[in-house]
Amino acid sequence: MQNPNAWRNDQDYLNIVDDLLQHDEVQQLAQYTQHHFSNRLRHSISVSYQSYLIAKKIGADATATARAGLLHDLFYYDWRVTKFEEGSHAYVHPRIALKNAQKITPINPKEADIILKHMFGATIALPKYRESWIVSIVDDFAAVNEYLVPKAYLTYFKWHTKWVKKVAEVFA
Repeated sequence: MQNPNAWRNDQDYLNIVDDLLQHDEVQQLAQYTQHHFSNRLRHSISVSYQSYLIAKKIGADATATARAGLLHDLFYYDWRVTKFEEGSHAYVHPRIALKNAQKITPINPKEADIILKHMFGATIALPKYRESWIVSIVDDFAAVNEYLVPKAYLTYFKWHTKWVKKVAEVFA
């Protein structure tokens, strides 16, 4: 598993996203839990950086991928609590994220597609660009990593602790 802070030492990546990271609107994402074991800023950076590395490796638009990946979840509510009449969170939040992103930086058509289509699978909007596919897939893997992997570890830890106590009781 890659160091989750590797992005901090990647000057090429930082040159692409640093202006976005300086915005209070982006930094505020740290206040929101994402997938139980992460916050939205950490999640967004993870998706952005992993997507950037893939895009760079395959010769895709690494700049659009990194920037849109960072902004893909630029919304300020707890999605487990807040509900919308317009549709599900999966449908609504990419539109909110795009509107919020457009308030802080110019967004080109590719970046807009990446942000709007990052929930492909949960929504029916088909990604238009390979960069959109990259962010959508990386976002799914990040969600699993941030939710299931730590949860599985905690489940194991709880089971192991109970098992050790029972064994200790037998030999006490």
